[in-house]
Amino acid sequence: METFNIIYPSPLLAPYIRYYWLLKVDTISEISETSIPVGCINLIFHRASRMFSETSNELQPQSFVGGLSTGFTELTSTGNVDMIVVVFQPFGARAFFSLPMSEFFNNCISVHDIGDIALKELEKQIQDNRDSLSSIELIEKHFIKQLHAFDDYNYKRIVAAIEAVNNQPQIEITSLSDVACLSYKQFSRIFTEYVGAKPKEFTRIIRFQRALYILQTNPKISLTQLAFECGYYDQPHLIKEFRIFAGCTPTEFIAACNPYSDYFSTL
Repeated sequence: METFNIIYPSPLLAPYIRYYWLLKVDTISEISETSIPVGCINLIFHRASRMFSETSNELQPQSFVGGLSTGFTELTSTGNVDMIVVVFQPFGARAFFSLPMSEFFNNCISVHDIGDIALKELEKQIQDNRDSLSSIELIEKHFIKQLHAFDDYNYKRIVAAIEAVNNQPQIEITSLSDVACLSYKQFSRIFTEYVGAKPKEFTRIIRFQRALYILQTNPKISLTQLAFECGYYDQPHLIKEFRIFAGCTPTEFIAACNPYSDYFSTL
């Protein structure tokens, strides 16, 4: 049996946390899934068996922060699945962690290796509490407390830059620095610290997510038109990026599953 739910955060946390998703699967059969880049940092709690990464040939940590990635990951279950995942806004995780978000880039770092005593205590509370709603309450209480210490001096600059990326498929990085009212060098450094990837890497991920969203809402669109609307140079460029981010061409992706953007579908 499988249950999947999305829960939205309280208004105080909504600027920083996009949503929580919860997945429970009771099965003796192995489950396989391909994880593709979304553009958001995640905090994952495995309350049952951990997932095995075929890509890195290792088990995921019991609880960890997953940074932005520029490639796909093949995952398989190792038993029953019971997960709670905190999906941060693209710029939101920086409010809760002392480390620059670039430390998590293309990486999964265990809660025990981050050096946050309060976060380790939260992990223990989540593991001891099997009620999903009260677990979300514990997570919210933890992050609201953490929020009080957040210095948001550059927060609005990064929010404005992300909104520009969302609204303008072909925007240049130099234009983003202008939006943020920063020099190109300052913008690149601060953006990477807050978001967890360099501006160029982030815009590539969002371009890919935009392609998924257009395929989701307009499945009959041609690949040539799709490439144009998403800001790719041409159709071969679109196909190349799909191979990097999803491990297959757009045509193969559509044949295997219904396209869905975890980024644009929840804006």
